[in-house]
This record gives sequence, C-alpha cells and structure tokens, in this order.
Amino acid sequence: MQSRTTRIAVWDAFIRLFHWSLLAAVIISFYTTKTMGQPFLFPLEVHAQAGYLIIGLLVFRLIWGWVGTPYARFSTFVYGPRTTARYTKALMTRRASPYASHNPLGGWMVVLLLVSLGFQALSGLFLSDDIFFQAPLYGVLGANMGDLLAQLHSLNSDLLLVLIGLHVAGLLWHTLQGERLIPAMLTGVKRFHSQPVDAKPVSSRRQTCYAVGALLIAAGVSGWLWFY
Repeated sequence: MQSRTTRIAVWDAFIRLFHWSLLAAVIISFYTTKTMGQPFLFPLEVHAQAGYLIIGLLVFRLIWGWVGTPYARFSTFVYGPRTTARYTKALMTRRASPYASHNPLGGWMVVLLLVSLGFQALSGLFLSDDIFFQAPLYGVLGANMGDLLAQLHSLNSDLLLVLIGLHVAGLLWHTLQGERLIPAMLTGVKRFHSQPVDAKPVSSRRQTCYAVGALLIAAGVSGWLWFY
C-alpha cells in the first residue's frame, strides 16, 4: 500500500523572494571580495551595494518574522534548549518527527545566519579602503573602532562561510532522507507522509498589507544607504 501524501503550503511568495534575493546578494558580496571583483569596474562599490541590499532584505525578514504568515514567524521555528536537545537526540536515532517549517536545529541555524549576515552588513557601513571607497558611516565611531570593525568584518566573513557550509550540509542531509527542500523553496509547498508537529492554520489576507508595509520599509532603508 502507498502512504498518503499531504501537501502543505509552507513558504509564502515573500519568503521565497527574500531567500533567493539574499542568496544572490551574498554571492555577489563574496565574489567581489574573494576574486577582486572582475569583471566589475568598481568591485568595492558593487560589494557595498550588495551589502545595502542585504540590510534591506534583513529588515524585511525581521518584520516578516513577527507579522508574517504562520510558518515565516520566528515564534514558529525558534525553540528552547530542551526541545532542540530532544529533537537532536531523535534525529541521531532517525526518529525525528517532521516539521513543516524549520525544525529546531534548522531554526537556530537560520538565527545564526541572520545574526552573522546582519553584523557583516552593518559593520561594513563603517569601513573604507582608504583609497577609492568610503561607506556611509565611515569615521562616525572614530578610527580605533573603525579598525576593530574592519578586523571583525574580516573574521565574521570566514565564520559566515562556515555557517553557510553547515547550512548546505544540512540541506543535503535532509535531501538524502527524502525531503525535497529545494523544490519546496521554489514552489512554497512541502510534502509529508505524516502530519508535521508544527502544523499551522492558513494565514489571513490582511498579511498582504503587512507584507507591502514591510517591503516599503526595507526598500526605504536600502534606498537611503544606496544614495547616501
């Protein structure tokens, strides 16, 4: 007998747009620093513009994490230490229950990625290459703090690569277990053979208004940095 498959619309269009836009911005950001930015004429300016876009995207994600659709909210996928420990133990013994949104470990990975990306983008606002480029807030905190932020910006860049590597490894692991996570991030729909433990009701239409407001705020922040 074939098991019954349940289809659940998990990732709304705004989350999917955020995810792929953030991925593109992060790739551009790393590319312009790790390869000297060819074929860009002014790689540091492109690097900074990618950072401004990342800040805007993170602003949207923070807002959407509070007022967005059920599976996009932080309250849905950020769990306490005990729940996370129980899930980790169950995962190691292949007895973990399915989650529609991020599972407890995945939820904390999302938090770490957002924090690291946020620090990377915000610290970049205070930096300069001392030749061609100065970020919008360069010099505001003084020379000593600027030097410290430059060092932390470089160190966090390496940390971010490690976190991204762990994220990709987790994605591959779940894919090998039969979870089609990449198609789900494209279509928004996930398939389950049993009811997920975090099943949520369908979101209301008023959240479209919240999304428009969040997008306008995020666009305003990015635009101000872009043309500062």
